[in-house]
Amino acid sequence: MKLKFSRTLIYLFLFMGAALMVLPFYWMISGAFKTSAEITQFPPVWLPASFNLDNFKFALETAPFATYFINSVIVTICCLVCCGFTTILAAFAFSRLQFPGRDLLFSLLLALMMIPFEMLIITNYRTIVAWGIHDTIIALIIPFTSSIFYTYILRNFFASIPDSLYQAARIDGCSNWKYLWKIMVPMAKPSLVTITLLNAIACWNSFLWPMLATNSPAVRTLPFGLYAFVTEGGAKTERMMAAAAIVVIPMILLFLFARKYIVNGVARGGLKG
Repeated sequence: MKLKFSRTLIYLFLFMGAALMVLPFYWMISGAFKTSAEITQFPPVWLPASFNLDNFKFALETAPFATYFINSVIVTICCLVCCGFTTILAAFAFSRLQFPGRDLLFSLLLALMMIPFEMLIITNYRTIVAWGIHDTIIALIIPFTSSIFYTYILRNFFASIPDSLYQAARIDGCSNWKYLWKIMVPMAKPSLVTITLLNAIACWNSFLWPMLATNSPAVRTLPFGLYAFVTEGGAKTERMMAAAAIVVIPMILLFLFARKYIVNGVARGGLKG
């Protein structure tokens, strides 16, 4: 009886925590369909009287969200490809290749994880200005072409693969390049899926760097475009919620479909090695 009561209490707390997490997203999405009177009504209206699309229409007409969306997709895909390639190569080098100072270099890289990205903003900004790529799509991609954290996750997974497999492949004449792409990468699919999903969410939601690296609307991404819309489109809450829903819904759907892979990949990659 006591065990059943404890379990019920645990589920109750979990349900309350989940409700607190979901409530802001529900309020945002429902508010996107409300009128000005409904959004300010007290007590609050939890469901709009009718699901009209006027707020979404106003947002799409006021700001070029289609352009922002395309830019976000381009930047996210390019970052995923580049970061995935560099992460795989770095993880293989630190887990399988023997070279002087390997462990020391990897420890120094892990120490760099303690440095916030905001501390590198000025250096990165001066670099893209010196290269003449300020206010371009390329400027949004370059700082995110590698990641120490993702390298750490994948390196730990690679290190968990038995050395005997690598030695047997080398004896059979398999090159390091072929062993990496034919054997290790397929085996590391769970971790690679996790890295890809986490990187996609991070790139899609990036705000500070696009705000500094771009000026013109033609190269804005969705988060910075949302900020510009709030500034230029007025302070009506229902319209801001519609614009926010356009930005957030793709990532919510991605997370709902892929949450299992994120949790499993981090657990498998972060606890081994």
